[in-house]
Amino acid sequence: MQIPIKKTIERIPGGLMLVPLMTGALLTTLAPHAGAFFGSFTNGLFTGALPILAVFYVCMGAQISFRAVPQVIKRGGVLMFAKLVMGSIAASLLGHFLGVDPIHSGPLAGLSALAVVASINDTNGGLYMALMEQYGTPTESAAYSIMALEAGPFFTMISLGVAGLSSFPWPTLLGAILPLVLGIILGNLDHDLRAFLSKAPPILIPFFAFAIGATLDLRKVWDAGLTGIILGLLVVIVSSIVLIPVDRLAGGNGTAGVAAATTAGNAAAVPMLVASANPAYRNAAGPATMLVASCVIITSLLAPILTAQWNKRVRYGSTTKHPS
Repeated sequence: MQIPIKKTIERIPGGLMLVPLMTGALLTTLAPHAGAFFGSFTNGLFTGALPILAVFYVCMGAQISFRAVPQVIKRGGVLMFAKLVMGSIAASLLGHFLGVDPIHSGPLAGLSALAVVASINDTNGGLYMALMEQYGTPTESAAYSIMALEAGPFFTMISLGVAGLSSFPWPTLLGAILPLVLGIILGNLDHDLRAFLSKAPPILIPFFAFAIGATLDLRKVWDAGLTGIILGLLVVIVSSIVLIPVDRLAGGNGTAGVAAATTAGNAAAVPMLVASANPAYRNAAGPATMLVASCVIITSLLAPILTAQWNKRVRYGSTTKHPS
C-alpha cells in the first residue's frame, strides 16, 4: 500500500518547508519538553537546526562556480542594505512620535520603535535558504551568507541610532560563511564531488524546517495579541513591497525579495540585548520581545505561501511572454 505523502505535501505552497515547520511548532506548543524527554537523537532533531544548516551550506556552496561569487555578494548585499534602510526609516518615524518608550495603553499597547525595527532587520535565514532552494537558484540561496550579517542586535542598534554599543567580532563573521566557502572550493576542485553534494540540499530542507519549527511556541502569538499578528502581517507585506523591486534591480525576479520578508527566530532576543546596551530601552524590551516572537511565527507561516504564489506568477508570466 502506497500513501502519496510527498505529492500531497508538495501541493501546499512551500509545503516541504511549511509542513515540517508547522509540525515542529505544534509539537513544541503542545508538548514543549518532548525533545528533552526522549533525549538522544530525537532531542537532536528538535534542537539541531544549526548543524543541519551548516551541512546545507556546504552542499549548497558546492553548486556555485567561482564565477558566481560576485553575484552572491551583489544579491545578498542589496537585500541586506534594503532591510537596514527600512529599519532606519521605521526607527525615525516611530521614534519621532513615540520616542524610546512603548505605547502604554489601548489596542496597540506594547508597540514601540524597538519592536518594529527588531522585527524588520533580521531575516529568517533557514527559511530563506529553503525557499530559494525550492524556488530560486543556488546563487540566491547563497546570498544569505551576506545577509547573515543582520543577525544579532548590531543593525537594530544602528537603526535606532545607538551605533557603537555593540561589537561584531570577526570570528563570528568568518564562521557565518566558512561552510559555504568550503562547499564552493570543493565543488570547483572536483565536479564529481559537486554532483554528489548537490543532491543533498532538497533532502535537508524538511529536517531543518522541523528543527526551526521546534523553536516556535504558537502560544506566543496569543500572548502578543492582535498587535503581534498585525505587526507580523505588516512586516511581510511592507517588506515584500520594498524587496521585490530591489531584488529585480539586482537581477532577480522578486522571489528572493518575498522570501527575505521574514523575521528571524533569534530576533526575539534583540530587544533585551539592546536594552542591556542602552537602559533607555528597558521599558520597551519586555513587550517588544513578545511582539517580535509573534512576528517570527506569523512571517514564518506566511512567507512560504507568498513566495510560492509570487514564483508561480512570475514563472507563468515569463512562460506566457516567451512560449517555447
